[in-house]
Amino acid sequence: MSIWKRKSITQLLSEADESEKGLKRTLSSKALVALGIGAIIGAGLFSLTGIAAAENAGPAVTLSFVLAAVGCAFAGLCYAEFASMIPVAGSAYTYSYATMGEFMAWIIGWDLVLEYALGAATVGVSWSRYFLELLNKFGIHLPHNLICSPWESLKLSDGTVIEGGIINLPAVVIVSLLSLLLIRGTKESANMNNFLVILKVSVVILFIVLGWGYIDEANYSPYIPENTGTFGHFGWSGIAQGAATVFFAFIGFDAVSTAAQEAKNPQKGMPIGILGSLVVCTILYVLFAHVMTGLVPYHEFAGDAKPAATAFAKTPYGFLQTGLIVAILAGYTSVMLVMLMGQSRVFYTMSNDGLLPKFFGAIHPKFRTPWKTNLFFMGFVSIFAGFVPVSDLGHMVSIGTLLAFVLVCIGVLVMRKKMPEIPRAFKTPLVPFVPIAGIVVCLVLMYSLPLESWMRLFVWMGLGVLVYFMYGKKNSKLNDE
Repeated sequence: MSIWKRKSITQLLSEADESEKGLKRTLSSKALVALGIGAIIGAGLFSLTGIAAAENAGPAVTLSFVLAAVGCAFAGLCYAEFASMIPVAGSAYTYSYATMGEFMAWIIGWDLVLEYALGAATVGVSWSRYFLELLNKFGIHLPHNLICSPWESLKLSDGTVIEGGIINLPAVVIVSLLSLLLIRGTKESANMNNFLVILKVSVVILFIVLGWGYIDEANYSPYIPENTGTFGHFGWSGIAQGAATVFFAFIGFDAVSTAAQEAKNPQKGMPIGILGSLVVCTILYVLFAHVMTGLVPYHEFAGDAKPAATAFAKTPYGFLQTGLIVAILAGYTSVMLVMLMGQSRVFYTMSNDGLLPKFFGAIHPKFRTPWKTNLFFMGFVSIFAGFVPVSDLGHMVSIGTLLAFVLVCIGVLVMRKKMPEIPRAFKTPLVPFVPIAGIVVCLVLMYSLPLESWMRLFVWMGLGVLVYFMYGKKNSKLNDE
């Protein structure tokens, strides 16, 4: 069997009809924008902004957000075309199976582990930092050995610096609890989604409005710190590397593209939903980062996974900080839930295609959820959340997601040439410019990430190729056909 054999779009659509019984087109353009904002605003903004400012861009981290948004916009337009043409679950994995064949689908499915599983671990570490802040407000102090990994230093709000613990236990606990919740089954209503969107946006706007009056202009000088002689450490290369780091803050916008089957008017709704949510979030991100680096000198955010709380403490509104932290924790929890669920669904789909063992496709007889997959990733994600520093996790998630975006952009070019006759409810404009621009921007951002991130990516993808040829290729259901 050829490793480039593709699943037909007819087959994909029939599978979707069987599993979903068709979805009602009920989402307006406004609802799609709200969906995108809800999926985007999360850990990247509240945790990695400070780290990118301290290690890469300084106050110019605002420009890093703009650069990252441009890359997302190009990739988002390509996602929108696929979503309108193949409105099926599985996201980029499914798109690749239909366009570039089984091997590339495997590659992107394996790569999505870096986005979803390690994304959940990154959020878990930052959740832990804000949770510790909340406990400190009430005079509760956990043992130092149980609140950070052995390879990182943690600065507490009282100034105490912990140079390596044994395990980040709060991060492990929250990942485990959410995984067990997913096994029981969870279904967020539209009202709950809207509530979380309002909550997250309110927190960001409150931070911007209340913090603006206490900005110290001296903290912006120099706005673009001079490069230290090392690529990525300030200067323009630092802005690029900062963009690659905060790229994590935009992960989730592709959730809009997966709702194509439920959009009232995909041709109009998809670009408005994707680009609208990106524009709104980019404006909020730039203002948020501007206020944050104005309240606290950028170098003080080094290794700080709770920069919003650190910055807000500089204002006289300390009595509101507890509410701010609770709202951020609630937002983090929903993001982790979505990432863990997304990861289990990707492996569940790959298992049903025969590319992974049946273990990952096992459905719980009572709860009707892929419970064994949930248990597996409970352990897998907990290991990373408990033992890996947040900055390393953020880089791994960013490089994995950027690779997925590159493959989706390539997929649009391939489909336009090989399958021009297939109906598209939405067409990516200015092809081939937009997909090529998406590929170039994402590759530039990948290039600007540390060498260690590339080494981890090659090791992970090499392991994936080995698993495919030892198991996936032999057991593929397309191979049986």
